[in-house]
Amino acid sequence: MSTFTQLQCDNDLKQIIKAAFDTDLDIKGSWGYTQETATTVLSAPVPLIQFEHMFASMRAYVEMNMTLEQEDRYGSINLNEVDREQIAIGNLLYDKVSYEVSGMNEKVYASFIAEYKDGYGTEGFDITEHFEKRKEATLKRKVTHWFEISTL
Repeated sequence: MSTFTQLQCDNDLKQIIKAAFDTDLDIKGSWGYTQETATTVLSAPVPLIQFEHMFASMRAYVEMNMTLEQEDRYGSINLNEVDREQIAIGNLLYDKVSYEVSGMNEKVYASFIAEYKDGYGTEGFDITEHFEKRKEATLKRKVTHWFEISTL
């Protein structure tokens, strides 16, 4: 299984997100790997669960694509929430959210797309086998995000 390096930031998370995704988020803190490195959500223009999913998707994309060499990059990255708990520590309130992240190596994914386009509707193309191979080639990992939400 592939391993991904935890992202670092020096109180510049808001600027990193702006540069990478051209999006302004009202956040501070870090990438949210632990309670100590939680992402502080100061305000959210959409429902909080949606905001947290969006941020988690951004982190996954940076980890699995933007910071890797071309041949190691993943695409078709998707997140599904699998667990959520709200934790009060002192006077701070946190959402601790776990997601299953799936993705596929970009080159492998491109070959599956080409195979599908070339084979679909032709004799001998086994669509069930095609999608089973795609499923086997998909990486799945579980990640946890800590969001400090006391100001909301």
